[in-house]
Amino acid sequence: MIPTDAQKTPEGDGIALALREVTKTFSAAGRKIRALDGVSFGVRAGRVAGLIGPDGSGKTTLMRLAAGLLSPDSGDIKVMGMDATSQSLAVQSSIGYMPQRFGLYEDLSVQENVDLYADLQGLLPGERPARYRELMHMTGLEPFTSRLAGRLSGGMKQKLGLACTLVRPPRLLLLDEPTVGVDPVSRRELWDIVYRLVKEEGMTVFLSTAYLDEAERCDDVAILHDGRLLGTGPPGEFSAAVKGRTYLVEAPGMKKRSLQVRLSARPEVMDAVIQGDYVRIVMKGPGFVDAEGLLPGVKRISVRQVRPRFEDSFISLMKKDGPRRGDAGIEGTVKPGRMGSQEQDEKVIEVRDVMRRFGDFYAVKGVTFSVGRGEVFGLLGANGAGKSTTFRMLCGLLPASGGSLGVAGVDLRRAAASARAKIGYMSQKFSLYGNLSVRQNLEFFGRAYGLAGRRLEEMMGWAFEQFELAALKDSTSADLPLGYKQRLSMACSLMHEPEIIFLDEPTSGVDPLARREFWRRIDALSERGVTVLVTTHFMEEAEYCDRLAIMIAGEIRAIGTPSEIKSLARTEDIPDPTMEDAFISLITGRPAKAAGDAS
Repeated sequence: MIPTDAQKTPEGDGIALALREVTKTFSAAGRKIRALDGVSFGVRAGRVAGLIGPDGSGKTTLMRLAAGLLSPDSGDIKVMGMDATSQSLAVQSSIGYMPQRFGLYEDLSVQENVDLYADLQGLLPGERPARYRELMHMTGLEPFTSRLAGRLSGGMKQKLGLACTLVRPPRLLLLDEPTVGVDPVSRRELWDIVYRLVKEEGMTVFLSTAYLDEAERCDDVAILHDGRLLGTGPPGEFSAAVKGRTYLVEAPGMKKRSLQVRLSARPEVMDAVIQGDYVRIVMKGPGFVDAEGLLPGVKRISVRQVRPRFEDSFISLMKKDGPRRGDAGIEGTVKPGRMGSQEQDEKVIEVRDVMRRFGDFYAVKGVTFSVGRGEVFGLLGANGAGKSTTFRMLCGLLPASGGSLGVAGVDLRRAAASARAKIGYMSQKFSLYGNLSVRQNLEFFGRAYGLAGRRLEEMMGWAFEQFELAALKDSTSADLPLGYKQRLSMACSLMHEPEIIFLDEPTSGVDPLARREFWRRIDALSERGVTVLVTTHFMEEAEYCDRLAIMIAGEIRAIGTPSEIKSLARTEDIPDPTMEDAFISLITGRPAKAAGDAS
C-alpha cells in the first residue's frame, strides 16, 4: 500500500486502486457527517491489502466509493486506471464486491444462487461448468449445491456469497468485513481462499476487517479514524512503533479479570487485555517497568517484556488520536437494585439433558451444564452448533423438546413468563426497532419490563449516561454505527436490572475499542453478582470467561476453565496452545497447525 498526497497519486499497471484527496459527507438527523476527509492512498496490484478502523470510521463508505456505488464530494478514485465516478459501470464489470450483507436468496438453493449471479454477470453457458466446479471445490460447497441458502451456517453463507461474487473472475476483489459472525474454522477457510486467489489467479484483494489478527495477515494496511487516514504500510511497521512498551503481567492467586481492571486503572498503562493466563499491557512510554510499583501491595507479581503485535499499535494510535472511549462510568453499568446474593456456589442456571428438535433434525442433543451466580460462562461452537438455539430456550423464547431448564429458581417448561422478568437478552443480530429513535427504544423496552413514571425516567437517564447515548437519543436506531447499536441493545436488556443476562455474540463485527468497552461492562456485571452467559466467535474473548462449554453438532464436547480447554490441544509441536488452537482441534478433530505453518 502506498501513501499518496494531492500532487502525487500512484497510478499505472502496478496500482489497482488509487484515491486522491477523497472526501464524502452525508446528512443524518439534521446534521452533516463527514465520513471521509481528504483520504489518499494506493493499493498495489496482486497483493492483499486491509482497511482497518473503529466503527463509524468510514470503511464501508470507502468500499462503496471504490466499487463505483457512491460518488465522492471531491477528490479522485481510480480503479485499474478507470475513473470510479465517470466510468462506474466499467469499474463494476471489472471488479468483485462483497458487501457486509451479501444479497443471497435464502429460498433458493446454493446452485440456484450461483446460476442467478452467473446470469447477472453475463457468464456464457459454455463457461459455467468448469467455473462452477472450481468455485464449489474452492469453497467446499460441492456436497451442498441442492441445499437452500437459508439453511446454511453463517460461514457457509459467507463462502457462497464469495462464490457468487467470483462467478466471473475479477481483477480486483473488494470484501467488506467478510468474516463478521463467522467461527474460527470458517475464518481460516475464507483466508485460504483469499491467499489462493492472489497466488493462483493474480487477483488484488482489498478487504476491511474488525479482527486485528486478520490485519496481520495482510501485506499492507490502511488505518482510518473519524474519516481521516492515520497511516498506511505493512503491519510490522506499525508494530515497531510500540517496541519496548508491551509486557505480560501475572499475579498468581488473583483472577485475571481483576488483575486486568487494576492494571487498566494505572495512569502509565495505555491498554490492558487478557491474553491466555496473563494480562497483556501497553505502556504509554518505553522504559523500565517496576513490578512492585505497578501494583503496590500485590504479592508475587511478575512482569516480562514481549514483542509488540499489530493490535498493540492500533490501540495506541486510537487512544492517541482521540479520547479514551467508554472509560468513564463503567462501574455504573449495574445500578444498586435487585441483584440478590452474590454467592457463586448458588446455581442460578440448571440445564439437564435438554433437547430441541426441528422435524427430524436435532439442533440440541442432551445438553447438560450449570452456572453459578456472578459467573461469566461462555458457550462456544462453530456456526450451526446449536448455541443460539440453547440461548433462546434458556430465555423462554423457544420451548425445549425434552429435558429440564431452570433459570433463577424457575422451571422454564412450567413458568417461562415469570423467569423472563429476571433475565435480559441481547440477540446475535440487532433486534431493536430500527425505525424508532434511541429514546423510543429505551422507553418501549422499559415499559415492556414493567417500568413506568419516575422509575422509567431514572433508568433511561442512567442508560443515556452510562452507554454514552445522550447525544444520539433522537437518532433513528437503524442509522447508528454498529458499536452504538450494540450499546443500545445492551442498555435495553439491562433496563429492568436482571439477575441473569444472555449475550449472543455481543461483539460480533465491532471494533477492538468497542470490544474492550463491552467486556469492562460484563466484568462490572459479574462483580455485582449478575450471571452472564455469552457466546463469541472471537477466541481471545473466551479467555475472559470463568468457564467455557464448546458445542459441536448440538452436543457439548468439552467444558471447563479456559486453561483446561486449552490443555486438550497441547502437543509436542504446540506446547502452549491458544484458545483458537483448542477450538479448531476440538471442532475438526485434527491438531491445530503450529505457528508458522501455512494457514
